[in-house]
Amino acid sequence: MTSPAPFPSGPITAVCGTTVVVRGDDIDTDRIIPARFLKCVTFDALGPAAFADDRAELAQAVAGPHPFDRPEHQGATILLVNRNFGCGSSREHAPQALMRWGIRAVVGESFAEIFHGNCLALGIPCLVAGHEQMLAIQEAAAAAPAEPFELDVAAARLQGADRVWELELAGGPRQMLVSGQWDATGQLVANDAGLRSTASRLPYLSGFAAA
Repeated sequence: MTSPAPFPSGPITAVCGTTVVVRGDDIDTDRIIPARFLKCVTFDALGPAAFADDRAELAQAVAGPHPFDRPEHQGATILLVNRNFGCGSSREHAPQALMRWGIRAVVGESFAEIFHGNCLALGIPCLVAGHEQMLAIQEAAAAAPAEPFELDVAAARLQGADRVWELELAGGPRQMLVSGQWDATGQLVANDAGLRSTASRLPYLSGFAAA
């Protein structure tokens, strides 16, 4: 597998790159990252374990390996899925595993609410397409795996393979992504001087500013 793209940070207005299609409704978080990998102390090594059981099951299948194991999808950044993706347990390890494999955006028919929120907290946009529209997107992407696609987050639009699809993204997540407000750590670092100034005036944090 090629090295994944840098982790998201700051404002996210667009995601560009090749795609990987994972078909099927109700793909839950236990399939995205099996429970045995939740014993990790950090998320660092989760990338190779994304879809571990599905990948092992398909390794010897007549239809060929899982999309995450196909050579043409190594380095893909946009994941294309179907209905109710990320359902089941609320484990934040699922979007962490996808991000560390290299995924930087997901387009699907619908997402489990907690999974969607966990993705937003990592700066991974989750945009929605209608059923027939999603099938068309997946077919176009599968037919041209080397074709770069561009996801315009601000405009909620996907472009690639000489096609353009209008997508859906709620106003709240859209504003958080394009403004960078999703990145709580980044905002703290950017406002370090103001935070230290405030802390220096608080008697119970008197040693903070000098730390």
